[in-house]
Amino acid sequence: MSSTNRGYDRHQSDYYVTPVQPIRDFLSAFLLAESQEPDYIKIIDRPDTALWLDPCAGGDDTHAMSYPSIILKEFGAEVTTIDIREDSPAEIHTDYLSDGVFTGYDYIITNPPFYAAREIIEKALKDVNRGGYVIMLLRLNFLGSKSRFDFWQNHMPKYIFVHHSRMSFTADGKTDSIEYAHFVWQKGTEPEFAKVQVV
Repeated sequence: MSSTNRGYDRHQSDYYVTPVQPIRDFLSAFLLAESQEPDYIKIIDRPDTALWLDPCAGGDDTHAMSYPSIILKEFGAEVTTIDIREDSPAEIHTDYLSDGVFTGYDYIITNPPFYAAREIIEKALKDVNRGGYVIMLLRLNFLGSKSRFDFWQNHMPKYIFVHHSRMSFTADGKTDSIEYAHFVWQKGTEPEFAKVQVV
């Protein structure tokens, strides 16, 4: 997902490559924050043994799948990868929203296409293990909109990690036109408010 200025060249595969450093920054902040929770789930101790899924993995002949590559490098954990695009190196080529249930995962993490973000979050919250995490990179203004008000009443995230600098999703290094955040839900928790941290 990107709100990059329409004047920029779109990626040839019609997706935007998620930058690596913000993923690293988020993972570090998230694992630290969650490990300090008094009732944290033990899967946070061993992300290397957790089961991970990226349902919109991206990647192509010249770009690695961002989340899977970082999770493998940081934790040594393999990520099950899904992408609707045939040119993606994902192991499963299908539409996550319409092709069955993908259960048994401790983490479902991705940068979803904006038009389907709500539906992907809702499906991931059904698919993820109880106590597991759904993590989505979203525009900060995803919090707005009358059409999503009911969604927030029923799906308050546990954390919102706001990235302090605007991201670049294009090869020219130009930054995006809006701020982004990693939103984190934990299945089985129903917080009244989200904890916000700037990273």
